[in-house]
Amino acid sequence: MSAEPIIYGLIFIGVLVLVEGLYLVAFGKSISLNNRVNRRLEMLNKGGRREEVLDQLRKEMQQHMNSKSIPLYSLLSSKAQKAAIAFTPQQLIMIMGGLSVVAFVGLSVGTETAVPMRIVLSIAIGVGAVYFWVSSKAGKRLGMIEEQLPDAVELMVRSLKVGHPFVSAVQIVAKEVQDPLGSEFGVIADEAAYGRDVGEALKDMAERLDMQDLRFLAVAVTIQQQSGGNLAEILAGLALVIRARFRLFRRVKAITAEAKWSGKFLSGFPLMALVVINLGDPHYYDEVRDHPYFIHACIAVGLFLCVNLVVMRVLTNIKV
Repeated sequence: MSAEPIIYGLIFIGVLVLVEGLYLVAFGKSISLNNRVNRRLEMLNKGGRREEVLDQLRKEMQQHMNSKSIPLYSLLSSKAQKAAIAFTPQQLIMIMGGLSVVAFVGLSVGTETAVPMRIVLSIAIGVGAVYFWVSSKAGKRLGMIEEQLPDAVELMVRSLKVGHPFVSAVQIVAKEVQDPLGSEFGVIADEAAYGRDVGEALKDMAERLDMQDLRFLAVAVTIQQQSGGNLAEILAGLALVIRARFRLFRRVKAITAEAKWSGKFLSGFPLMALVVINLGDPHYYDEVRDHPYFIHACIAVGLFLCVNLVVMRVLTNIKV
């Protein structure tokens, strides 16, 4: 064996970088979650009308779940919706195809793998890179929303205490908070301005992002609208609960980090050892390579490694 596994990894990384580059070129720096001014305000500052900006943001937030009927896209639609990927489903599918072609060219230039295997690997790299990229975007975005939410709720509490109505408090959050939560609350503020119920809009956002803390917020606002009460006190208590849940989640994550990385290491170590052995002594497995059970043993080892990852993930997947 040669250094082809390393080449496969480098091609995969290159494809990932290419996806991110295409995304930034297509939508500019405003799409980045590190932008100090949230994307909705930047679009408004550039001259976009309020209803046009609202329509575009809502389309980006909902288009992926509306395309679950596309074959195989249902595996990606949920994560793409949580990440609010601005690419349309059709564009993502085209990008998968284009990246598969790029990967095939890279494999043809850098390796001597058989053509059928190159085709399979290139498709796996193209689809896998987009899936990994979307998953990382979704994880980062949801993590930032979880971190921003307590501050946003406390900002609404302060606004309510000085006499602002709840819709105005939502608008203040939309202006003062960075993305991703700023644009999310901006959409709710715009929808409320056009007559939609705020509690319903919050509930839809919670279900779309699949976040329990947002469900708490939506339920608190809906109950207050129906039965009355001091919403500022309710939200102040909710902010404390969200902060406590966030601290507990971080603590559980820190405690289970060792087990997660142990599972990854135990699954990855045999593969790394295989690469190192074959680089150091390419003929190490020559005596057993022609054995009738060699392929079956390789498949069994691969299955055991996958099972190890799944079991370790289940053991460390503690709900908070």
